[in-house]
Amino acid sequence: MGPLIPNGVITGDWDFVIALLIGIAFGFILEASGFSSSRNIAGVFYGYNFVVLRVFFTAVIVAMTGLLFFDYFGWIELDKIFILPTYLTPMIVGSIIMGFGFLLGGFCPGTSYTAIAIGKLDGIVFTIGLFLGIFLFSETFPLFKDFYYSGFLGNVTLTDVTGIPAAWFAFAFTVIALASFWFTMIIEKHIRKKITEYKF
Repeated sequence: MGPLIPNGVITGDWDFVIALLIGIAFGFILEASGFSSSRNIAGVFYGYNFVVLRVFFTAVIVAMTGLLFFDYFGWIELDKIFILPTYLTPMIVGSIIMGFGFLLGGFCPGTSYTAIAIGKLDGIVFTIGLFLGIFLFSETFPLFKDFYYSGFLGNVTLTDVTGIPAAWFAFAFTVIALASFWFTMIIEKHIRKKITEYKF
């Protein structure tokens, strides 16, 4: 199963150490990519900064193609990777709520911690709101329990739903992502030109 680590070289005792190192690397990459700035994140919704979108697409392409190649060479078994169960209706509602959170606060849960790490006050306020939201949801969960588990589709992927082979789906997604890179750069230039004209 493990492609890069032979069995027995790294035991379960190292799990937390590896998790810590990956977490530090992940936080560093988030900060280096500009994810600690609420302006960069909110900029996607206003059209003046799409760096977050491009970083997301790049991460998906790298992970997706990497897993496909690992599977091709027999370094990993894709059918053993955990797939989050799909509850369609509550996930759609949740994505809308999270989208509003992105727009209003300029952070997602992960990027708010990155902002805290470099001492940003808005990140601290956002994270306090995050914990309050978690607390309120957990306390009122019995009221939402039936809705929370509605629309169950099982552990499905987009390739399962569409019937498109994984390799072709990855190719199509990559083409769409590259096209979005080009299109969003045009939008950015147009919006920034308008902002400059407005200022003067």
